[in-house]
Amino acid sequence: MIIINKTGFNPYLPSWEYIPDAEPYVFNDRVYVYGSHDKFNGHVYCLNNYVTWSAPVDDLTDWKYEGVIYEKTDDPLNPDGSMCLYAPDVTEGPDGRYYLYYVLDKVPVVSVAVSDTPAGKFEFYGYVKDQNGELLGERDSDEPQFDPGVLREGNKTYLYTGFCSKGDLSRSGAMATVLGEDMLTIIEDTVFVLPSDTNSEGTGFEGYEFFEAPSIRKIGQVYYLIYSSISMHELCYATSDYPTKDFVYQGVIISNNDMHIDSYKPDDKPMYYGGNNHGSIIQIQNDWFIFYHRHTNGSNFSRQGCLEEIIINDDGTITQVEMTSCGPNRKPFKGTGEFPAYIACNLLHEDENPYTGDLWMDSHFPKITQDGKDGDQEPGYIMNMTHSSTAGFKYFDCQDIKRVKIKVRGYCKGVFEVKTQWNSEPLGEIEVGFTNVWTEYESEIVIPDGLQSLYFTYNGNGRPSLASFSLEQ
Repeated sequence: MIIINKTGFNPYLPSWEYIPDAEPYVFNDRVYVYGSHDKFNGHVYCLNNYVTWSAPVDDLTDWKYEGVIYEKTDDPLNPDGSMCLYAPDVTEGPDGRYYLYYVLDKVPVVSVAVSDTPAGKFEFYGYVKDQNGELLGERDSDEPQFDPGVLREGNKTYLYTGFCSKGDLSRSGAMATVLGEDMLTIIEDTVFVLPSDTNSEGTGFEGYEFFEAPSIRKIGQVYYLIYSSISMHELCYATSDYPTKDFVYQGVIISNNDMHIDSYKPDDKPMYYGGNNHGSIIQIQNDWFIFYHRHTNGSNFSRQGCLEEIIINDDGTITQVEMTSCGPNRKPFKGTGEFPAYIACNLLHEDENPYTGDLWMDSHFPKITQDGKDGDQEPGYIMNMTHSSTAGFKYFDCQDIKRVKIKVRGYCKGVFEVKTQWNSEPLGEIEVGFTNVWTEYESEIVIPDGLQSLYFTYNGNGRPSLASFSLEQ
């Protein structure tokens, strides 16, 4: 079945799709996204098979479902499907075929699958090995492999891997290994290119050491190694003139709770219940983007892909960008009509926490979720909008807005305040009450003309859910 999601919202895929760890590529004038595949209401990461979605390069709001490209049981090490497919990466080989690199969740080796087309289906190809046939990750000198990122240049493929939890003295950092023309065999052995937090003193990476998710890109003659830092919620980058040495820390590209951003709030205030992050940058036509993921359902295990436009400065640096609701749209929404609540880019409560995981299964905090079971095409919404909960949305080009409506359900009695900043005085409020079904409430509220953020803060009793809001002239 072909499924189209033409919305221009973040997340850029349908609200019932959960694809984190995105590696975006342009093949044949289409953008393909490869990632792991979480399950709605899952109990661990990456429970589903790999799928991919694609969009034309000139319209990042028009995503097409390409189907299942690889199943858990396709790997000979996993005939019963008991292991999960962790974050993959893809590159085009010198033979014109497409190679998928991945690691199963309970083995230390890198598996490879191959396809004639970027949309698959991929077939198992082999395991990364040295010239003696020993598997990378199983040799005495190897550290376990994890989160492969790949870049091919000529007949060489650069493979980046690694996972280093905080304080783990057994892990050294991100690794780079060079493969030959067959895309499997090691021709230059493993070196360490980014430090773990136990090996970072004097490196310039202090506080932003490598955690996981290495992803490699080349801009001009400079190699950009994007990675998840030890803080998890941020995607950082380091650069070098060489693919396997001399990487220098450069900065944060995005945080999935907007930490470090000080343009609209204190830089250390989390504006979303975030968690681990994984993604990469890509040039699409003349512009650059960062693909990343957010956490939903009040847990670590139902993550969704988002994207934002970024700027590569003249000196090659990247300025951190904030999370928005309109990333794929590439411009503010026209400030009239109805908007789904699941596109909230800010989600907060008077009890702050930068991480979703510490709040897992706690009904006290707001979270983005859906009805039904995994795979059901049910629209997302925000539940547990307890007292002081705030949902924020960016950005809207507002003109002559005089009325605001919201759709709410749940055991509740109180008001939703409507604001243009998370901490500003409300422009007005909308009273809500107990209802078993989605019910529309409204109030005459004037939104100032111009570019605006919109915030909805609940004050009252109970735990209302928010499905959508409407702006009317």
